[in-house]
Amino acid sequence: MKHKFVVSGSADTKTCCNDTMAKAEEVGREIARQGGILITGATTGAPYAAAKGATEEGGVSIGISPAASYSAHVKSYKLPTENFDFIIYSGFHYSGRNLILTKSADAVIIICGGFGTLNEFTIALEDNKPIGVLVGTCGATDQIAGLLEKINDPHRHGAGKIVYRADPKELVIELTKLIKTDQKNVTDTLPHELVSS
Repeated sequence: MKHKFVVSGSADTKTCCNDTMAKAEEVGREIARQGGILITGATTGAPYAAAKGATEEGGVSIGISPAASYSAHVKSYKLPTENFDFIIYSGFHYSGRNLILTKSADAVIIICGGFGTLNEFTIALEDNKPIGVLVGTCGATDQIAGLLEKINDPHRHGAGKIVYRADPKELVIELTKLIKTDQKNVTDTLPHELVSS
């Protein structure tokens, strides 16, 4: 089964470092090269750059929209439709979309980002999912390590599954290792007759 990587990041690129969009695009390409599926919030900025990279590399790109329909996605939210193999229209606005988006992931990659990205990061952290932080992209990525050190959380939800890398290829490779470790001892529970028919 293919691994599902969610790319979360700034839709507004003004808070990102100058080369962030090129790096985000390379993350999308790398996910496709390594046989993964890219999922984003069907938005602009860093997630869209990743979708563009995945599509151009021949990979699968899925969008989960905050809108309830194609019309609302385009007219009300003013979000793109290109570079997606398909878009799921959640109808749950941004906060609900963030939950669905993050829950659908085997791993979450953070690129630049603001509060929406931090929202997706903390959901992934609580769910103990592998998280990749693309360092050197500004925004939330510059703050995450410090937040984890400063916040006194006795539970340390998922704090051991965070990978910090500046190189997109290394980031996806390391996250793939964590996904495989998570899935290593999981066996199929379907009865044999259902699997073979």
